Amino acid sequence: MMVTGYLDDCTCDVETIDHFNNYGLFPKLQQLVASDYFRYYKANLKKPCPFWEDNSHCGVKDCAVKPCPTDEVPGLKPPGFKYTEEANRAHEEIDDCEKEKRLSAVDESLSVEAQEAMLKWNRHDDSADNFCELDDEESPDAEYVDLLKNPERYTGYKGADTWRIWNSIYEENCFKPKAVQRPLNPLTSTRGENEGKVFYNWLDGLCVEKRAFYRLISGLHASINIHLCANYLLKDTWMDKIWGHNTAEFQKRFDATLTQGEGPKRLKNLYFIYLIELRAISKVLPFFERSSFLLYTGNETKDTETKKLLLDVLLDARDFPLHFDENSLFSGDKKEAAKLKEDFRQHFRNISKIMDCVGCFKCRLWGKLQTQGLGTALKILFSERQIENLSESNQPSEFHLTRQEIVALFNAFARISTSVKELENFRTLLEKV
Repeated sequence: MMVTGYLDDCTCDVETIDHFNNYGLFPKLQQLVASDYFRYYKANLKKPCPFWEDNSHCGVKDCAVKPCPTDEVPGLKPPGFKYTEEANRAHEEIDDCEKEKRLSAVDESLSVEAQEAMLKWNRHDDSADNFCELDDEESPDAEYVDLLKNPERYTGYKGADTWRIWNSIYEENCFKPKAVQRPLNPLTSTRGENEGKVFYNWLDGLCVEKRAFYRLISGLHASINIHLCANYLLKDTWMDKIWGHNTAEFQKRFDATLTQGEGPKRLKNLYFIYLIELRAISKVLPFFERSSFLLYTGNETKDTETKKLLLDVLLDARDFPLHFDENSLFSGDKKEAAKLKEDFRQHFRNISKIMDCVGCFKCRLWGKLQTQGLGTALKILFSERQIENLSESNQPSEFHLTRQEIVALFNAFARISTSVKELENFRTLLEKV
């Protein structure tokens, strides 16, 4: 199976992306996310679903996630302590005590209630540019997970529960009217060929921002499906388990004939999200190349090597010849553009909340990480002015990324990169069928 030609809304063809990813960036990304700094992600997998009653947690043992104790995470002190001073400085984080001191220095007559209110406003301002509903890292239910020990793969979680998640995402958050049916949606009673024509006529009529939103979600969905097809449970006995490529499952989801032409569109959307995240990574280079920024794990030699590898990845991304032009988004009337951007952000925040409704904990983990990674990419794309104003000083700036956002950003892009690489593997396997 081959996806060829130019991408809608982009100036880059897929052959250019394949060559750039598969023979340049992919190995570096895999090495980067396997490092001690990037392999640990903190998430609250026990949050209840905010949208519907849900007790359908997956009973399959492969759905389980094995958290790791805080004292095993490099760069962290035992429970009850914050990051070391160097790490705090690297991430430009100011704890609540310091915030209270600064507020008190302005006006010591402020009541405790007023100071707490101002702290809440500060947190609200901090989240104003976030595209995701972030987990409270201080919650006792938030735990660190070693991503290398909890890989994303097929767990057996499927059926009505999974389709309920994706249906909620597409039907309620992709700016789509109820009357327009999504092609090959198993939750609808009709699945005629005319559905696709009507749907794409509607999609082509949308403004570029809403069209891009749908394509991002479709691309993320396609990427996740490719991961599951590439790491499918092929054999499960009491003696062993064998994971590998399931070409039949891949064809079921992406073959042009079996999907009535829908599969190649999904794969093009995969390339679209690749370009979006690649563009964000290229733009955030000034944040990471400052000498004051540290990837702190406590091992100075490894930290220096990891930062060098990170900068190599960022420089490669910057040198990509045909980047997505984000200036085409939200460029119309300022008032209308501001409202559209806010709608865009709120819809994506809703999608990040839906991840807490996923019944399989391993699927929930990777769903949360990949949506946060994409949300962080969007945050970067629309923070160009703040990034340009960054300086070498350790003073707080308008733009900052937390450790969680950094880990999510690069792991999410590594997953998209893996999907693009896996397409090459599936093409080779299907040629032999």
